[in-house]
Amino acid sequence: MLCLPIEFIYNFPMNKDEKLKIHTDTSSDLPGLWGLSERVLRRFKGLAFFLTLLPLVFIYIFCLAVALSPGVFLFEFIGPYLTDAPMWMAVMAYSLAIAISYVMFGVTLVFVVPLMNFLIPFKVKECRGNWYSLQVIPWYYHNALTQLVRYTVLDMMTPTPVTMMFYKMMGMKMGKNCIINTTNISDPCLIELGDYVTIGGSATIFAHYGQGGYLIIGRTKIGDYSTVGLKASIMGNVTVGKKCMIHPHAVLLPKTHVADGETV
Repeated sequence: MLCLPIEFIYNFPMNKDEKLKIHTDTSSDLPGLWGLSERVLRRFKGLAFFLTLLPLVFIYIFCLAVALSPGVFLFEFIGPYLTDAPMWMAVMAYSLAIAISYVMFGVTLVFVVPLMNFLIPFKVKECRGNWYSLQVIPWYYHNALTQLVRYTVLDMMTPTPVTMMFYKMMGMKMGKNCIINTTNISDPCLIELGDYVTIGGSATIFAHYGQGGYLIIGRTKIGDYSTVGLKASIMGNVTVGKKCMIHPHAVLLPKTHVADGETV
């Protein structure tokens, strides 16, 4: 394996007092009501974050209910026709209905979740700050919706075009003829893929990282004709140039820059 030089700036030293201040600071730099809201969020961390993220429960319920609706409709539709049918015929019909309902559930969920993500008024932005900040809340919502699809149906649709379509609808910028053979992706709205990019099986790509008590959300970019190998990991705020090869199991830490044509 050829490992070429990579620009890498990761550490920012902090003394003990600075680390303590990050976790105990209840002030806010935001003005007006936004500042007051953030101070409350940091002062009552557990309760405030529970109430802030509580709407996610109802968003989940709504998305799942809509996705289940076609299957429920199918059962309601075929029920009257099977009232007087022989048992073997009813069993076969209902079993077939269950299978069809699951497929309809997956396809519907792939469209409903991005629509809900689009309708949420606050959007994810690049930032660096306390984990208990207002700017972090959109990041929680965006990833919660992404993972809802990932952990229910997306693994069974990968690497079909449905996967690429879902990530595009979630905000990922993607060039021509990309292949994504993984669902280990977070922050799709801050990930950019060039033309003819190949993402190998079980590779991990995200656009954030935590360090020293801070959450840093930074865009991740992969250039044209680059390949990310099996189970490789690319973290937040990373840039991979054009025609690069990231070998299987390689790890690109935050702020890594891989120049055009390099192999890692």
